[in-house]
Amino acid sequence: MTTTTAPPPTIAAEPLGAPRASLGDTTVDELDPAVPPAPVPFSERLRTRTRSGHGTSSRAGFMSDLMRGTCTRDDLVRLLAQYWHVYRALEQAAVGAAAHPVAGAFVTDRLTRLPSLEADLAHLAGPGWRDRLDAVPATVEYVDRLRGPASSSPTAFVAHHYTRYLGDLSGGQHIGRALRQRYGLLDEATTFFTFDGVPDPTTFKDEYRARLDSLPWGEADEEAMVTEVLHAYDLNARLLAELDAERGLGAAPGPATEGPSTAVATGASS
Repeated sequence: MTTTTAPPPTIAAEPLGAPRASLGDTTVDELDPAVPPAPVPFSERLRTRTRSGHGTSSRAGFMSDLMRGTCTRDDLVRLLAQYWHVYRALEQAAVGAAAHPVAGAFVTDRLTRLPSLEADLAHLAGPGWRDRLDAVPATVEYVDRLRGPASSSPTAFVAHHYTRYLGDLSGGQHIGRALRQRYGLLDEATTFFTFDGVPDPTTFKDEYRARLDSLPWGEADEEAMVTEVLHAYDLNARLLAELDAERGLGAAPGPATEGPSTAVATGASS
């Protein structure tokens, strides 16, 4: 008996350009190469361009030790003392920026940190806390940057505002909890890390990014902001490294060389 093998079923090839198969009742058409892709929002491009630095400070020696509970109360006071200088300069710059048609959109009392820093320092160091405000060299340079370019350039101001405050909102609550658990601190000693005026940080950060995306800036302005954010990351990293050097745990780095490879983020991202 001769057995006849049936030929395999054939599948008709779709002509090029024909619609693809439908998903349910929705037909999925091939992408039209004539239609350009949607532009990437500036906030996303900013995050991507500075991604190498995101979160690095939280993994640096000083912050890592602080979060593990191996620092001392004096170490925490030293850190908050540096931030006192930084935020005093930044919030002084914000007073002038508030009237600017672009930079002013980011200024809000809901983010103000200086009173919280002063309250925490008074709680941790007592009434003589102002005698313990010695600044490390990187902090001095940081303050000079905030009183210089960040006080005269809207792009530089927004860059530093974004770096510090969105970083604080992203990681501050976690750091505050860790400090209370590791060192037995009361809430009154960690108010810098909480934002009573921002009950929903996620929504606030989304709104902040939307403002970034609506900025009337050209490519040069956007590049200037990216560069300044990277510089802010580097200043913060050097500040922490110098605090480590004070404790004899590492050598403080010299001034940053040019280029994004030296940038280290505050965790800020945002």
